[in-house]
Amino acid sequence: MSRRPFNFSAGPAALPEEVLSQVAGEMLDWQGSGMSVMEMSHRGAEFTSIATAAEADLRELLQVPANFRILFMQGGGLAENAIVPMNISRASKVDVVVSGAWSAKSAEEAQRYADVSVAASGAAAKFTTLPAPATWQLRGDAAYVHICSNETIDGVEYHELPDLMALGSSAPLVIDCSSQQLSRSMDWSRIGLAFGGAQKNIGPAGLTLVFVREDLLGHALRICPSAFDFKVVAEAKSMYNTPPTFSIYVAGLVFKWLKAFSYAGKTGVAAIEQRNIDKAQLFYAALDGSNLFENRVAADCRSRMNIPFYLRGKFNTETLTQAFLTGAKERHLLQLKGHKSVGGMRASIYNAMPLEGVQALVAYLKDFEAQYG
Repeated sequence: MSRRPFNFSAGPAALPEEVLSQVAGEMLDWQGSGMSVMEMSHRGAEFTSIATAAEADLRELLQVPANFRILFMQGGGLAENAIVPMNISRASKVDVVVSGAWSAKSAEEAQRYADVSVAASGAAAKFTTLPAPATWQLRGDAAYVHICSNETIDGVEYHELPDLMALGSSAPLVIDCSSQQLSRSMDWSRIGLAFGGAQKNIGPAGLTLVFVREDLLGHALRICPSAFDFKVVAEAKSMYNTPPTFSIYVAGLVFKWLKAFSYAGKTGVAAIEQRNIDKAQLFYAALDGSNLFENRVAADCRSRMNIPFYLRGKFNTETLTQAFLTGAKERHLLQLKGHKSVGGMRASIYNAMPLEGVQALVAYLKDFEAQYG
């Protein structure tokens, strides 16, 4: 059997092949239960065991402190842009650092529920760099400060979370980590709440993960639906309403895959982080050494997960871009088209992308440049 194509989709994204094989094998009968996971009651013993193991494995992988609750929710990261301010803004002030398209959406949505101030913006630099924390205009009485730790469209990433205390703010830091979660360790001492859709590094679309510090529970606005009230969801152990059961099941398999993953003498999240570093360095080096391709993001904040790239100068035409994408598909390098808002190309190299996939893409870049450069 020939190998599967390498899928560079920004999300829903590639999953580990071992996980997909296990899902296929258990599709009609999960571990002798006589049922598919899709057919189980979310309150039955079988699914309860799946959800309990998934949460425990996730907490272990990310070393989530005991004073954080892990919630399995629905709606994706986009819905959390409303759910978070409904839960913790107290209809007061919210500061947002706009570093790209997704944090801009967060600021816009939060305005429905709170007094939002853009503390800093990378728009003037066309979102090719991150505003230095020392330049942020933070309000002393803000309910929280929001950042997107990795901008999927623009390709900028915080490689170190800001220390709000050092900036003179006592507000909790909220991070949208949709395309970064489980790709690296997290400094929980600097985080009040983190959320992300699962469809990048974790599993199928439909599941949203929320990590919320316990002192932030119980402050939902009256307009917040009960199913989105973090306190209600936490007290019900994510079973207040029917959760996305199949997505939780697949995510749980990914967590077990990651716990067993080894690379460069490391295991688990440390191993996958090292491989992600190696993949990103390999691809950025190829772009930086090219006369035909370029990445426009400042070197100190380039994303390890989402790498937008373009044809340089006179070569940057729709015709040649399309030729590149057509040739990539012929080589079984899939979904490399850039986001419609920025054009060009984009390689999303999440956890499930092996090093061999990036090596194949680099080889294609060189061959394409030899032909057209």
